[in-house]
Amino acid sequence: MLDKNQVKLAIAPIAWTNDDMPDLGKENTFEQCVSEMALAGFSGSEVGSKYPKDPSVLKPMLDIRNIQICNQWFSSLLMSEPYEVTIQNFKEQLKFLKAMGSGIIGASEQGNSIQGTTLPIFKAKPVINEEQWKKLAKGFNEMGKIAHDNGITFTYHHHMGTCIQTMSEVDKFMELTDPELVFLLYDSGHFAFSSEDPVKALQKYIKRVRHVHLKDIRRPIVDRVHAEKMSFLEAVRAGAFTVPGDGDIDFKPIFDILAENNYKGWMVVEAEQDPAKANPFEYALKARKYIREMTGL
Repeated sequence: MLDKNQVKLAIAPIAWTNDDMPDLGKENTFEQCVSEMALAGFSGSEVGSKYPKDPSVLKPMLDIRNIQICNQWFSSLLMSEPYEVTIQNFKEQLKFLKAMGSGIIGASEQGNSIQGTTLPIFKAKPVINEEQWKKLAKGFNEMGKIAHDNGITFTYHHHMGTCIQTMSEVDKFMELTDPELVFLLYDSGHFAFSSEDPVKALQKYIKRVRHVHLKDIRRPIVDRVHAEKMSFLEAVRAGAFTVPGDGDIDFKPIFDILAENNYKGWMVVEAEQDPAKANPFEYALKARKYIREMTGL
């Protein structure tokens, strides 16, 4: 069993308001979002677009609800901007996370990502050459060192529509980066969406995993995404993702692997859906109940 003294549960605000498509959930306020997170039984949150940017404003609003910031997405632009732009942006974001008391930052290479475009997610995925891999590795290792020196763990978020999506690409990422400084943000939904086995992926990478996204998929809709050559954003609108226990991923072996390896850290429920179709509070409750039943947490 997972140790409730070592594992904490969080939920991502993207279920309430979508950062990539702000019309999804535009009616949901920041206050409603974090209050419903707390009511559903979660103690952590990642950072959403509606969250106050000033830690002196944000932290008291979370503290009163017993919610912590567990991680924040960071968009690396190593493939599209000068190297130092990404490094400087990274340092600035670390200041915010330190002020919020967070111990994790989750990076994704967005310089050539198609996740926010209208391009078909499976047909147009970026693939990079050896020189680009070297540039990414240099940047990730440097960011990992900067984060480490600031008491924060650097994790990399493999993601649909990016140059690090498949298991073979994660393998390459692992090979080129420092195992003492650069870790993996494991996302069950993105591995499953990418036609990888999320259980085998976790078993393979568990020693480098320092943050976990619990995301489920609806396989019939993912099959439609393939057949109809949908973009990532179209897939989200169609309902490709959902919360653990509501889709087609068997999470029991995932929880077992985490428990067997004494995982310590956050597990974050994340499922970007249209909140008009999938009420975020109801789905948060559904996810919390499922995790309690499966893990005892």
